[in-house]
Amino acid sequence: MTEDDQKQRMAQLEAKIEAAKKAKEPAPRADSDISGGELAWRMVIEMVSGLGIGFGIGYGLDSLLGTIPTFLVLFTLLGLVAGVKVMLRSAKEVQEKQMAATAAEKDKRD
Repeated sequence: MTEDDQKQRMAQLEAKIEAAKKAKEPAPRADSDISGGELAWRMVIEMVSGLGIGFGIGYGLDSLLGTIPTFLVLFTLLGLVAGVKVMLRSAKEVQEKQMAATAAEKDKRD
């Protein structure tokens, strides 16, 4: 065997090894960019921040105007509604990403 034959065989072997590694590589998950825990924490933070901002605005207005906690209740409820809307928007965004990823994966297979 000459030196060139050995180099050629070595290159073929390396190509086979790379092909085998790629074949055994797991397919990326559709939700790999965001995990369930991250999504849950994001939604909790959005809800709590909505409630906190509403509470703060209501308390501030009640303190300035000297009213009973009318604005506190009103703005806390508005903060709750805003938090729920933002949570639903986040869930919809994640769902759209997952649907796009599964559609792309399906197109790749076809």
